[in-house]
Amino acid sequence: MRQAVIHTRQRLNTSERRTCAVLGVSRSSLHYKAKVQDDDALRLSMIRLAKKYGRYGSRKITEFLQMEGWRVNHKKVERLWREEGLKLPERHKKKKRLYHKDSSVIRLRPTHANHVWAIDFVHDKLSNGKPYKMLTVLDEYTRQALCVKVNKTMGADDVLDALYRLLIKYRKPEYIRSDNGPEFIAGALQDWLKRVGVKPIQIYPGSPWENGYNERFNGILRQELLNAEWFHSVKQAQVAINTWLKEYNHIRPHRALGMRPPAPETLLEKPQICGTEIGG
Repeated sequence: MRQAVIHTRQRLNTSERRTCAVLGVSRSSLHYKAKVQDDDALRLSMIRLAKKYGRYGSRKITEFLQMEGWRVNHKKVERLWREEGLKLPERHKKKKRLYHKDSSVIRLRPTHANHVWAIDFVHDKLSNGKPYKMLTVLDEYTRQALCVKVNKTMGADDVLDALYRLLIKYRKPEYIRSDNGPEFIAGALQDWLKRVGVKPIQIYPGSPWENGYNERFNGILRQELLNAEWFHSVKQAQVAINTWLKEYNHIRPHRALGMRPPAPETLLEKPQICGTEIGG
């Protein structure tokens, strides 16, 4: 447009004011000069966070940048992300919801904190090839990971001991959701839950999506920590998981919670994981 105004002025020998009025162009737009933004500091901050949180994508890094005071949106961060050659998370096709024969999903949805807890096991191996197990406990409503207990082997007594400690700290839930593993349907555990007034929910056999919140947490645990670290002992694994768990609960933005962490650190006292202080 600037070139058109200049060409018209030269051809008709008219003033800039008259030419702009005839063409319907604002005079201020002719003298506008784009500001060249220096994004070096932003790039360095973005790369620093990307190195620290290597499993996070550009959206979560944007949230961290905004927490640090940067006035930037996800579009600009994504552009800089591409320019720096950082890996963008792959988009996965959404899986269709699976239904039972009566076209319904039998699933109790949580409505408040301590309404439904979800428990499950995660299996992994140490550097020497020996297997170990992790018991994960999640509050489905707040999405807070209440416990990740690590041991070489784990049975119903270990599950009962972990739940006993959590009930003392967080009060008892109304329901506990689990699969039909022998550790969860053991008579001793079921009798104890009945005595303390907690109703067990066993998901439909072969339907892990009915325990979806816990399954997703287990996937994040594996992706962000277990697949990235190599542990030599169960104790080392427990310490690393406790440190990661503190970050997950108090720092990591959660999309389902409006990009805030499940338990903001400013609102809670120093947490304990299965009776052991984090980072201790």
